Amino acid sequence: MAPQSSPAVRDDAAAQATAQLLIDGAWIDGAGPRVALRDKYRLHDCGSITTADAAQVRQAVDAAHAAFRGGPLVAYERGAVLDRAAVLLEARLDDFVRTMQMEAGFTQSDATGEVRRAMQTLRLSGEEARRLAGDVIPLAGAPGQAGRMGFTIRVPLGVVAAITPFNSPLNTVTHKVAPAFAAGNAVILKPSTNTPLTACKLAQLLLDAGMPRGFLSVLHGSAEVVKNLQDDERVRFFAFTGSTEVGRKIQQAAGLRRTQMELGSIACTIVCDDARLDTALPKIINAGYRKAGQVCTSVQLLLVHESLQAEVETRLAALVKALPFGDPQDPQTVVGPVISEDNAIRIDAWIQRAVADGARLLAGGPRRGAVVPPTLLTDIGDRMDVGCREIFGPVVCIVPFSTLAQAIERVNSTPYGLATGLFTNRLGDALAAALQLEVGGVHINETSSSRVDLMPYGGSKDSGFGREGPHYAVHEMTEERIVTITA
Repeated sequence: MAPQSSPAVRDDAAAQATAQLLIDGAWIDGAGPRVALRDKYRLHDCGSITTADAAQVRQAVDAAHAAFRGGPLVAYERGAVLDRAAVLLEARLDDFVRTMQMEAGFTQSDATGEVRRAMQTLRLSGEEARRLAGDVIPLAGAPGQAGRMGFTIRVPLGVVAAITPFNSPLNTVTHKVAPAFAAGNAVILKPSTNTPLTACKLAQLLLDAGMPRGFLSVLHGSAEVVKNLQDDERVRFFAFTGSTEVGRKIQQAAGLRRTQMELGSIACTIVCDDARLDTALPKIINAGYRKAGQVCTSVQLLLVHESLQAEVETRLAALVKALPFGDPQDPQTVVGPVISEDNAIRIDAWIQRAVADGARLLAGGPRRGAVVPPTLLTDIGDRMDVGCREIFGPVVCIVPFSTLAQAIERVNSTPYGLATGLFTNRLGDALAAALQLEVGGVHINETSSSRVDLMPYGGSKDSGFGREGPHYAVHEMTEERIVTITA
C-alpha cells in the first residue's frame, strides 16, 4: 500500500486550500514562488499554490526514475490499483464536484459528468493494464527460418511527463496518468495552475488506492517547470493537452523523444438539409455550451444548409436564451463562468467586434464578471475573430452552406483538425464526408463534441497528433520489442 502522506490539499490557518507538491510519496511545500488560487465565479482568492523550483523538479525525476528502475508492479496489480481508484473516486464524488465548482467554475452537472467519466477512464485503464500484449510473428514463413520463433512484447518507456489543462482538470489528468501507469511507467504530473486542487486530490486518491511510492509526482508551476522537465533526458515521453503555440515549443524541445499532443481547435458541426432537427438541436446546445464552451471540441461553427437556416436560427435562439447561467453552485445553472475575467473580457470583445462588423446577435447579453452569457451569432465573416480563431467560450456561430462539398471545404480551410459532427440521413454523404474531412474524428448524427472515453481521441494538422483513450494511449506510452528464439 501507499506510504503515509500528508493531505494533498492542506488547509492553513486562513482556512484556504494550499496545493502542495508530491515528490517520492510525500506532500511538501514548493520552494518556488507562491501563486494565488482564484474562485472563478466570485473572483476572490480561495487558496494558494506552492510551486516547484529546479531542484525539486530534479528530485521528482530522480524519484520517478528510481521507482521505474526498481520495477513496476505486475500488470494485475497495476490494474487492481486503478480499479480501487475508481471505487474511491465514486465515494469522493461530492468533494471533487465542490472543488471543481470553485476552482474551474464548473456547474454541478459538468463537474459530476467529469467525475463519472474519470471513473470510466480509470476502469478502462485497469483493463488495459491486464491485457497489454504483443503479437506472434510467423518467422517460419520466411526462407531459412525453420525452427525459429518470434514474438513481440510491449515495454514501458520509463518516466512520462503529463502536462494538463484547466478545462478538464480531472478526466484529462486521468487520461494521462492512468494509461501511463497501466503501461508500467512512472508519471510526473504538471497540472494547470488554474485548477491544481483537483489534480492533487486525484493524486492522493491514487496513493490511497495503492500506487507505489515514486510512481506519481505532482509539480506545480509555470513554463519553467516544463523546461526543467524537458532538459532532463530521463523523461522519455511528454503527454500534453493545451494550446498549439505551447505544443509546438514542447515538441521542438522533445527532440527524438516521443510525444502526444492534443492542441487547439475550431470545431465544426454540419447540419445537412435532411437532418432531424428535433434530435440535432438539443445535442448542439449541449456541445456548444457545456463547460461554458471551454472544450476543444465545443461547437464553434455550426454549418447549416441554407434551406434550414431560418428555422435553425429561430429554434436555436430560443433554446440558447432559455439556458440558465451564472453561479456554478446553483444546481439550475447550465453555463457557469469561463476560467478568468480576462478571458471573459476577451470573449466579450470578440462578440462586440463581430456585431460591429455586421454579425447578428441572436442570443446573448452583457458580460457579468467572468460569466459570458450563452451567445448565438449569425452572419459572421470568415475573417472575424469568432470565425477564424478558437473562441474557447460559450459562443456558437451559424454559417450557411449550399452544398456538402462547400461545408467540407469550410472545415478543412482552418489550420485545425480535431473533430467534426455531421447530421444527415444519407449514408453516401456520411461516408464521403468521413473520407474527406481532415480531422481526427467524424461523428455522424452527433456533434463534434461527442467523445466517448474508450474511443481513440486526437487530431491532425495544428490540432496535434497521437491518441488518447486508454487502449490507444497505453500503446503510445510503450514501445514494441521483438524477441526471437532459435531451437
